[in-house]
Amino acid sequence: MSQVRGGTRWKRFAVVMVPSVAATAAIGVGLAQGALAASFAVSGQEFKVSAGYLKGTGFAQYGGLNEGYESATSDKKTVRPVAVSSFRDATIEDMCQSVVTKIPGLQPITLKLKAGEGKSSVVAKDLYLDVSYLKGDAEFRNIEIGVAAKDTDKRVKGGKGPEIKPGEKMLPGGFAQQADEAVLTDVQQRAWATTAGTFKLGGLNMELNWGDGPKNECY
Repeated sequence: MSQVRGGTRWKRFAVVMVPSVAATAAIGVGLAQGALAASFAVSGQEFKVSAGYLKGTGFAQYGGLNEGYESATSDKKTVRPVAVSSFRDATIEDMCQSVVTKIPGLQPITLKLKAGEGKSSVVAKDLYLDVSYLKGDAEFRNIEIGVAAKDTDKRVKGGKGPEIKPGEKMLPGGFAQQADEAVLTDVQQRAWATTAGTFKLGGLNMELNWGDGPKNECY
């Protein structure tokens, strides 16, 4: 379940940008040099994530419910169904995350964060992605399809997947799958939240640009 912080409508602009701007600015150096806990959640809007290559162990995927605001300018909360993809450990190359903020009377502003390019990589532990759209190529090792969502939290007992995301609201009678290892390439996805126990971003690069679309976003 995403943690959403609110305020006045004017402050909502800051809330929208906090996950990727303030959070990144505040811990960017730490993330680039070490491993810190991280959480990205954009108030009332999806953000785009892409990756050239992702290899993860302890993979699990199940239906969940994301709580947040109806939009970036709304005070009304809502619940959205999402597919929660989780990894006990993950290594990512060519990762990009972008979010567009629309400002009345002005052009949209796009924030884009990139990491793991060249010889650098992104390393995460206990990674959870609240996903609404996913496109790419995937290969799984020792996959189990159709397990109950509640049965993916068997890490201590030797199961494949990581524990269910703390505080997560699962879909009733949830359907899930899990695998010892997952390899995804040429990934494009839209997400409502990303959280990780630790997140190390090698070669971190962040930029703000006027305008949206493929030129300024991840895709």
